[in-house]
Amino acid sequence: MAPRTTALPLPELTGTTAVVTGANSGIGAATTLALARGGARVVMACRDLGRAERTAAAVRRAVPKAEVPLVRLDLADLSSVAEAAEEIGETSGGGVGLLINNAGVMALPERRTADGFEMQFGTNHLGHFALTARLLPYLGAGGPARVVTVSSLAHRMGRIDFDNLNAEHGYGAWTAYGRSKLANLLFTAELARRARLAGLGLTAVSAHPGLAATELGQAGPRMAGRAWAARMERATRLFTQPASAGALPVLLAATDPAAPDGAHYGPAGPLECRGGAGPARLSARAKDPVTARRLWDVSAALTGVDPGLEPA
Repeated sequence: MAPRTTALPLPELTGTTAVVTGANSGIGAATTLALARGGARVVMACRDLGRAERTAAAVRRAVPKAEVPLVRLDLADLSSVAEAAEEIGETSGGGVGLLINNAGVMALPERRTADGFEMQFGTNHLGHFALTARLLPYLGAGGPARVVTVSSLAHRMGRIDFDNLNAEHGYGAWTAYGRSKLANLLFTAELARRARLAGLGLTAVSAHPGLAATELGQAGPRMAGRAWAARMERATRLFTQPASAGALPVLLAATDPAAPDGAHYGPAGPLECRGGAGPARLSARAKDPVTARRLWDVSAALTGVDPGLEPA
């Protein structure tokens, strides 16, 4: 597949309802803008509706006819996930054609979600698992649908330790982040497998943005009170690509008509850090079907949300 170097032209998306989590900034905002330019109705699912409204206003200025409704979604609170999914379902009309699981947190000091889960695993994986499961009745209601889950290069250092998913036996900020991003990819693989066996018109793929200049890396140092670390993180932006470029693999994953189930996309440049977009490499652990099936079952038990897809 030839690398893609621009977000446009996208295929005709008029009549498609897309949902983008974490759409108020960074990769999510760039993805929202590109999809709106392609004609999609983009539901911005965000925790901070004030920031989301400012981003939505910017999208409307760039695309005057854009339809970008807002839904409050806090992935670290499963009751919020349930409420957001219900609102999205009620207002989706012909169904949801595209779900982009983009929002996330990175390398935080140890924190817990509203439901007691380790924050990074709970937000990055369990929140998106529950949201996707609750939206399954609407995905593809109007035709073929696609779920894109945004992972990271950090998945390569991730390991799924089923005895320590909630960091009861020790916590490392980067260890937890890598685990959550690996979980994103195992979820994608298992969703693709189960949807295929169930005969659903649903494609599940993933992407990573490489090294993109977003606000993601500043939250952890700020929460830990490390001003110097936040300043250093901002300085590294000299070596990263802008969010609009980091969004290219996500957009390719969302719209590539030839994307097979379980496909993974990333920057096409050296080490998949920046430049264009194309197929990306998965670690061996991200392709482990036994771990993927077990993680699915554990995730359903932890969230209390049964996607309703038989394992077969």
